[in-house]
Amino acid sequence: MPEPRLSISEISTLQSSFAEDVEAYAGAGLDGIGIWEMKLPPGGDAESIALVRESGLSVTNCVTAIPSVLPMPLMDGPVDPRERVEAVCASIRRLAAFEPQSIVCLTGPQGDLDPAEARRIVVDGLRRIGREAQAAGVRIGLEPVQRIDHELWTLPTSVGEAVDLLDEVDDSNFGIMFDVWHLWNGASILDDIREHVDRFTGVHVADWREPTRTWADRALPGDGVADVPRLLAALDEAGWRGFYDIEIFSDDGTFGDDHEGSLWRLPAEELAWRAREAFMTAWKAGKEGVLQ
Repeated sequence: MPEPRLSISEISTLQSSFAEDVEAYAGAGLDGIGIWEMKLPPGGDAESIALVRESGLSVTNCVTAIPSVLPMPLMDGPVDPRERVEAVCASIRRLAAFEPQSIVCLTGPQGDLDPAEARRIVVDGLRRIGREAQAAGVRIGLEPVQRIDHELWTLPTSVGEAVDLLDEVDDSNFGIMFDVWHLWNGASILDDIREHVDRFTGVHVADWREPTRTWADRALPGDGVADVPRLLAALDEAGWRGFYDIEIFSDDGTFGDDHEGSLWRLPAEELAWRAREAFMTAWKAGKEGVLQ
């Protein structure tokens, strides 16, 4: 297997600034940064772009301030899907200047809507987002979300469901954001990787802590039960050659649960080094498993 290209999604170092993230990730020898719009200093995008360029980091998978078409009860934002979609489009125009590999998008949950109406709203919203992405010259990665507690987050909970939704949207600017933490326990995960890897826009990596205390209680690769080495090997065998983006949610009280051992309490530099080491250990374990 060729050496992987490794990035960190900025949510993993929640308490540090954008500039601190850039310095820490580059200092740890990483290849990229997954920008979260909420971390960008207001009014300073030219300086932020220059900072990234000077660091040598590639911009991988960006997350918009409003990340979904339908509202998500655990995150702030407008309730009206039309307002949300226009906010996503404004973010696409902003983030396109950073030349990302993709911009991540979620559907949001059905909520109190009729299933058919929720899907119609999502399809219409994604088509509007797709037109904006085409104008901006970027790709959108639709992210299917973990089936456990999916009613708080999403319509699609598997690669197959995301493919069906995107086939209905019918816009080539869309692909699928593959997330190990969200998808590891799907019954057809290995088949999904082999069949649909060419539609992936990015790969988020975190491990499933057991027991998992909340949705924001993810672990570094190898510290959970998701068998990350097997999934990394499957992705590589299927032909994935893009970035692997470490994405850690580890609540320190920010979302209401102060987890013992929260990774968000670590300095950005320490998290970056630990994430790199954990990923490479899992990567090598996957490679050894393939060769046996």
